[in-house]
Amino acid sequence: MTESTPSSSPSPKTYPCPRCGTQTLWQDNKYKPFCSHRCKLIDLGAWANEDYTLPSESTPFSDEL
Repeated sequence: MTESTPSSSPSPKTYPCPRCGTQTLWQDNKYKPFCSHRCKLIDLGAWANEDYTLPSESTPFSDEL
């Protein structure tokens, strides 16, 4: 008599798209970390538009001008 073990194939890894939050497969995703070409382009546009900034108290070298 052989014991049957449940087939425990690992479920595919998913993660939320950083742009829209849609759960997305990691493996074989050519747009990772984004879910689609659209989210990738939207994020690139925001980066190019300098929408992503780090807070700072003053501008470096502002006293030298």
